Amino acid sequence: MNTFIYGFSLGFSLILAIGAQNAFVLKQGLKHEHVFLVCFICALSDAILILIGVSGFHLLVSEFPSIVTVARYGGATFLFVYGLLSFRTALLFRHNLRPSEFSSQNWQKAALTCLAFTWLNPHVYLDTVVLLGSISSQFENELVEFASGATSASFVFFFSLGYGAKLLKPVFEKPRAWQVLEVLIGLIMWGIAAKLLFM
Repeated sequence: MNTFIYGFSLGFSLILAIGAQNAFVLKQGLKHEHVFLVCFICALSDAILILIGVSGFHLLVSEFPSIVTVARYGGATFLFVYGLLSFRTALLFRHNLRPSEFSSQNWQKAALTCLAFTWLNPHVYLDTVVLLGSISSQFENELVEFASGATSASFVFFFSLGYGAKLLKPVFEKPRAWQVLEVLIGLIMWGIAAKLLFM
């Protein structure tokens, strides 16, 4: 199999599962708010982490597991708070959650939230730095092709998710749909936080 395609397939499969970061991108896409910025930050962050892993940083993480431990507790705290805010939104703003009526979030806050979802999530390190970094050692003479495939998958996935969310717009014209989404996001956040704490 072509090394680029292998890297693309592996990278895509690792980020396909619904997680905190993906839920945030989906929500921003539905709100039509800073979609390009959010997708770009997610994809670029993934690319940086993949390149770090491929360059051999996964060996350092294996040597100093405390790096992942710090990210684990920091990420769990962040996810718990964000989940709590999602539940609060679902409870208090049930009558004005149409996309056109959402309170605007400035781009700085959106960017910082997106960065937190990415860099405070230890699963991101395990998937990109450790797993992809370790697998890349099989392609010693084709590291560029493997890394290019994996990073391309991140860009394709996040931009497809962010801009593809508009296809769900008819569903989310109903305030109740936004409530359900907020509750689901809250549950996802808390579920991942619990998994991080007890993994």
